[in-house]
Amino acid sequence: MNPIQAGSFLTLHYRLSGPDGADIVNTFNDKPATLSLGAGQLSPAIEKRLVGLPEGARERFELAPGEAFGDRNPELLQWVKLSLLRQLGDPDEAYNVGDVVQFPGPDGQGGYAGVVREMGDSALLFDFNHPLAGQPVSFEVHVIGVL
Repeated sequence: MNPIQAGSFLTLHYRLSGPDGADIVNTFNDKPATLSLGAGQLSPAIEKRLVGLPEGARERFELAPGEAFGDRNPELLQWVKLSLLRQLGDPDEAYNVGDVVQFPGPDGQGGYAGVVREMGDSALLFDFNHPLAGQPVSFEVHVIGVL
């Protein structure tokens, strides 16, 4: 059997759940995922746990707070002026606490998301941390194929 190694192309079912046990991602009830190890589709800590697993393996890993998606970074809480939001997006958009807003990347390619945490008169406080930063997570996997 082929064990998983750096650069392996994988077909697998997996479930990622947060500290409350609720599923964040779950492919077990649908089509399996296909990905290339090392391409950034999973966090490095999760990929590290997959290395060495053979085809057919079924495992569950508990990752400590911050291990899977890093620690919370207070510098990633930033105020963004409403005038800039109107310039970059829909000028009539109404924002609420908890909304996820997509921002363009600085090079015009890709992008990133922020969650509205507070609303001020002329700006909104966004949290650009990964939603699971600083949180423990569980990762369950069934390795179907390794190339």
